[in-house]
Amino acid sequence: MRTDLTDTPEKIQDVQVEGYRKMSPEAKMRLVDNLTVAIQQLALARICRQYPSDSERDCRLRLGALWLGRDTMVRVFDWDPDEKGY
Repeated sequence: MRTDLTDTPEKIQDVQVEGYRKMSPEAKMRLVDNLTVAIQQLALARICRQYPSDSERDCRLRLGALWLGRDTMVRVFDWDPDEKGY
């Protein structure tokens, strides 16, 4: 499956797709998990830089709000991102 929304050359895309096809479902899930963790770490770093006076807990709550949404954050953590910010 090709897309025009990439700067990756077509030959490289073909190699990537073939590599993904050869991966086991478990390997694909590990890859997705690792990428998710990396994205969360980058988002947390951005949040901590944006709110330097926040505690680690508040930074993590802001991160949670990005993933879980306002309703869940209010219900589970009694933390409203609309009031506190993301």
